[in-house]
Amino acid sequence: MTATLIDGTRIAAAVEAEVRTEVARLRRDGIRPGLAVVLVGADPASASYVGMKARMCEKLGIHSLKLELGEETTTDQLLAEIDALNADDAIDGILVQLPLPPQVDKKAILEAVSPVKDADGFHSTNIGSLILGYDGLVACTPSGIMEMLRRSDVALEGKRAVVLGRSDDVGKPMAMLLMHAHATVTICHSRTRNLASVAREADILIAAIGRKYLVRRDFIKPGAVVVDVGANRITDRDEVIELFGAESPRIARFDRAGYIWVGDVHEREALEVASKLSPVPGGAGPMTIAMLMRNTLEGARLRRGLACAESA
Repeated sequence: MTATLIDGTRIAAAVEAEVRTEVARLRRDGIRPGLAVVLVGADPASASYVGMKARMCEKLGIHSLKLELGEETTTDQLLAEIDALNADDAIDGILVQLPLPPQVDKKAILEAVSPVKDADGFHSTNIGSLILGYDGLVACTPSGIMEMLRRSDVALEGKRAVVLGRSDDVGKPMAMLLMHAHATVTICHSRTRNLASVAREADILIAAIGRKYLVRRDFIKPGAVVVDVGANRITDRDEVIELFGAESPRIARFDRAGYIWVGDVHEREALEVASKLSPVPGGAGPMTIAMLMRNTLEGARLRRGLACAESA
């Protein structure tokens, strides 16, 4: 069996086009959705992500505000900035770029964001709404995966789903979304015994455990759909060759950049067993940004009591 690659970049582009259309409609009514991204410190990767999100806002017609604060920023100082953004009528979505410096209380900051402006979907109010099946803003990566599966004609009802990872931002909300779609869900983590055998029961396997190519052939049920959420940086050329083969285009990519990104799934082995595979890069990553844009749009609607847009 050779798995079909799920093209997250193509699906994300379709979601973005829908958001652009809806933003244009709102702007004709005098409403321009706005996203504020808060960056604390000078981490290069975080700065790159923030720039990418600002460019996407511009592309879709969304007002963007980038708030950059110093590495020494305190919890109280950041809370004051969040309060100001909550009160700013031009802002419909607030995203605090993680990770934060160690002196900042992450939980206090995420809870300070107004639930209707919580573009990341991390506020406890939105998590509670997700659990109860109420309308609200949902964490971008899990909601993006669900959209990707839906648009790839992956049936979920009655299927066995296994989520590798129990993080607050991916694993837990992912499990709830799958459960709402009538899948039977198992969450695995670092203390799960016989991890490979549990994973091998899955019709739908979501790998979000944060360990490069942990998921090998023996983790995957023949014909399963595998979604790789990992983001692990490789800087060893020999390791790239071992993973993808000496003729892979990834080698040229590595030689240009000095690194490549890989996921939690061993791609070559997964392709031999699975029916569909969401790869890294080009899978869950683009969907996460697309859903951030959609959350900003929905935040603008929620704040004004407007009906949420229907997905295609």
